[in-house]
Amino acid sequence: MKNPEAYVTTAPEISGTIRTTPEDFQVDEDLGFEPDGAGEHVFLRIRKRNANTDWVARQIARVAGVRPGDVSYAGMKDRNAVTTQWFSVQLPGRDMPDWSPLLSDNLQVLSALRNSRKLRRGALRGNRFMLVVRGLSAASSELEQRLQRIAQQGVPNYFGEQRFGQDAGNLDKAEAMFTGKLKVRDRHVRGLYLSAARSQLFNQVLSQRVAAGTWNRALPGEALMLEGTHSVFVADIIDATIEQRLAALDIHPTGPLWGRGLSLARDQALAIEQAALAGFEIFRSGLEQAGLSQERRALRLPVADFQWQFPGNDSVQLSFRLPAGAYATSVLRELVTT
Repeated sequence: MKNPEAYVTTAPEISGTIRTTPEDFQVDEDLGFEPDGAGEHVFLRIRKRNANTDWVARQIARVAGVRPGDVSYAGMKDRNAVTTQWFSVQLPGRDMPDWSPLLSDNLQVLSALRNSRKLRRGALRGNRFMLVVRGLSAASSELEQRLQRIAQQGVPNYFGEQRFGQDAGNLDKAEAMFTGKLKVRDRHVRGLYLSAARSQLFNQVLSQRVAAGTWNRALPGEALMLEGTHSVFVADIIDATIEQRLAALDIHPTGPLWGRGLSLARDQALAIEQAALAGFEIFRSGLEQAGLSQERRALRLPVADFQWQFPGNDSVQLSFRLPAGAYATSVLRELVTT
């Protein structure tokens, strides 16, 4: 069901191992704002190790004496890692609970602050990563060219493998759901299958653009997104100004997040999308019938504050920032085979 995505040049010949220990994969969530200090919601900044986000949310609900649905978070974080992230819990008219029952070797409460509104999904600026790849199969000098290229031009903005479930099983479930072979009543599970299908369509278009060498270039009729925003405009003619802004990573080509309505792309850019998705009618019609609307996502992912060092001959340490919705695995896949 899931097709392999194209690489910018070739698949890396260098292999390595990530997550040798949880400390080798560290993620710090950046909300982009501070809690305002008043209100019925408590914002908790949690550091967790070897724990998934849903489990932590349930523990917070247990200690606070509320329903799990009263605890929210901006995004999921890796389990096999050391991560910091924010949670919010609604506690109208109540004093601050004693959070000490949450504490363990793998769970710490870094801060607890009041806020007037709950924390909603996607309400974050991005994430900071510190990753270590160990057991490199070749000398570190061979990585330099790929590292320099990523620092200068970013990487294809693929949805990561975790989006599709184990062995891409969420795609099979999505197809079964769309064809009526599977009834899904759980709203959260249904959302996972819809997201997997939508992400597959986007990755399919992006992979075609990567293979053609146009993932970081503008084609006639391109729907272009301003860096750091969701603002999109269509360029019917690709002039020198557009080219300069593309080179400066100020704007990016986009691909479809499928749903109802017409694609913003036109002309050559639209023709490529249509050709790439010609064999995915079940997913396209299923997403439309589910009520999703057409949106756009940048094809290119700039890697901010990208730094690296080689603590040993067989390891590399990477640090960088990514915006919300982007995947560290999209950076790693262009560097090493893990």
